[in-house]
Amino acid sequence: MSLTLEFVSTLRAERSGLVDRLADPDGMTAWVRTHVPDLADLTVTEELRQETVRLRQAVRALFARAVAPGPPSRADAASLPAFEESLALVNATALAAPTAPQLRWDGEPSLDTAPATQAGPGAQLLARLATAAVEFLAGPDRALVRTCQAPRCVLYFVKEHPRQEWCSTGCGNRARAARHYREHKKI
Repeated sequence: MSLTLEFVSTLRAERSGLVDRLADPDGMTAWVRTHVPDLADLTVTEELRQETVRLRQAVRALFARAVAPGPPSRADAASLPAFEESLALVNATALAAPTAPQLRWDGEPSLDTAPATQAGPGAQLLARLATAAVEFLAGPDRALVRTCQAPRCVLYFVKEHPRQEWCSTGCGNRARAARHYREHKKI
């Protein structure tokens, strides 16, 4: 799975309800160690965590735009920042990379580059996440991004098969079981 899909999937639904893998500095540190190993010694502060969550929400807003006219994720559709604000934040954050890809969205997304500035480890992490999002959304997989429609699922996924409707076989099983229950409950 791409870093961008892993990043937007830090907000997910489990049996206990909505779970945020970036809810506290320790959780974010664990996530960074797993998904961005070259920054594994990064000390996550509350300020960096808040900036990262803000970036995640901006990327999720861009994903919501990418799946349109389909529905966005039910996790946070009502609380996402505006598209233009999200696009500006992702592009500005990517500038901490040595050369920063910039996402242009004039009807269709495209990739451009701009010179960037030097940054510390926290800004490098944010830049890496923003850069991954820009490259993903300007690439061919953007057209295949879908929202999982299984009950309680809030994830985005890349459709890898023409008949794929869910992010995982587990979600497919839950959706089919729920449909079966609804159909037989009426009898």
